[in-house]
Amino acid sequence: MNPIQAVRGMNDILPDEAERWLWFESEVQDWLAQYGYRNLRTPLVENTQLFRRAIGEATDIVEKEMYSWRDELNSEELTLRPEGTASCVRAAIEHSLLHDGPKRVWYAGPMYRHERPQKGRYRQFHQYGVEALGYPGPDVDAEHIVMCAALWRRLGLEGIRLELNNIGSAEERAKYRAELRKFLLKNVDRLDEDAKRRMQTNPLRTLDSKNPLVKEVVAAAPSLMEFLGEASLAHFDALKALLHSQKIEFKLNTRLVRGLDYYNLTVFEWVSDRLGAQGTVCGGGRYDGLFAQLGGKAAPATGFAMGNERLLALLDEAGSAGKPPAPHIYVVCRGEGAFAYGFGVAEALRKAGYRVVQHAGETSFKSQMSRANASGALCALIVGENEVKENKVSMKLLREEVPQMTLERDGVLLAVRNNVPLARRAG
Repeated sequence: MNPIQAVRGMNDILPDEAERWLWFESEVQDWLAQYGYRNLRTPLVENTQLFRRAIGEATDIVEKEMYSWRDELNSEELTLRPEGTASCVRAAIEHSLLHDGPKRVWYAGPMYRHERPQKGRYRQFHQYGVEALGYPGPDVDAEHIVMCAALWRRLGLEGIRLELNNIGSAEERAKYRAELRKFLLKNVDRLDEDAKRRMQTNPLRTLDSKNPLVKEVVAAAPSLMEFLGEASLAHFDALKALLHSQKIEFKLNTRLVRGLDYYNLTVFEWVSDRLGAQGTVCGGGRYDGLFAQLGGKAAPATGFAMGNERLLALLDEAGSAGKPPAPHIYVVCRGEGAFAYGFGVAEALRKAGYRVVQHAGETSFKSQMSRANASGALCALIVGENEVKENKVSMKLLREEVPQMTLERDGVLLAVRNNVPLARRAG
């Protein structure tokens, strides 16, 4: 019988790799707390109509990438969430989250898109999403971009550049869309089949085509900037001034439209050349119309999401991915009654705040000491039959050339405190 394997593009994260994830998540969540963002958790499964209405019928996500099915028992169309903003806004509307004022929130977890798996792009992928709900001004747009730059510094990541655009209001985009469609019709013979389809359904999506021939065509297309009114330009000018004040460099990319229909005004992407074709590690923008679009009271909002797998790949490439701290103590035990005796010693030390690994299984003292060394622990506590009989524990400092000590059981905690630096004690 053949073994069952994981679904293609949905990957196991094994313990060695998961340690890097835990470190990364700890850093990100501390960073979010610095900016006053609070956690919001939404279901993995939502009503399909939520994403059709929010993301747009004529987008790649809705047309080709969603995992959707019909729940015959409840007569519902359901979808595994392909992104987090729509769920966040749905939850804010459903629970009247803004009844007492704007909110800063974040969420994290797996998202699902049915696409061809490749490096940096998976069918199950993980994101952190950051949303500022109820804030209308460019100050919060700037906050999101500045806080991203702060995270890159915190993680030791270099070479991530910012691309920025303003796509105006829905009315301004409608006028531009009409002109862009006219331009594309004049050049239809130079477009691929995907661009021809998008020209009719969502012409703005032709602007971020990856086909070099299509990119050459749209390079000569009218610019959306020419269609922006006074209010949209003022919003953009204020945002740029705030970024300049914080010395945040950016490239104006008038072809940047993002892949979701709910955006307006500010859109941005943080991009790296170190990940091949999947260069965007973080992206977002303003979506002031989404609350009303989903049936709620109109409210301004802005946010961004970043891809965990892509950022971890950059950390690996830079050699800066941290690891959780090693255990302070490794308990070595062998012989009759040794495990139960060592178990009590280990628990007492854990209650005092130490990280303790106790060996399990019948293995020689030599093998256990080898594992203790490999664990990174500062000391090994050794329990054999003699220690059990005499109510004692032997202590071996693993990172210093000093003789092994024999301790009364009641003196173990004091001895550990005297030999394990306080910097290693925080759990």
